[in-house]
Amino acid sequence: MAMRKIYSEIKGLKLKEVPGYFKPMLSVGFVKKSIQRGLDNYHAKYIETDSIEPLYHICFGGMIFSYLVALPNERRHLEHKQHAEQHGHH
Repeated sequence: MAMRKIYSEIKGLKLKEVPGYFKPMLSVGFVKKSIQRGLDNYHAKYIETDSIEPLYHICFGGMIFSYLVALPNERRHLEHKQHAEQHGHH
């Protein structure tokens, strides 16, 4: 939805005006305000309603995070194993 909103807002702009449209969005104050607004919306949607979904978010987020952290190490092991098999090592 957000991408559709941005697209509809910039589609009428000239190419020279596009950086001026995005520059205020990249300021520290705008980013802080956006994050705060997102956290307030999350709190209103899940925390105040006593939903169990934040627990799911933590569990699944933790699993995804641990997978991504371990992925480079697993890829190194796989490459080493394949290299050893190609060269006849055990």
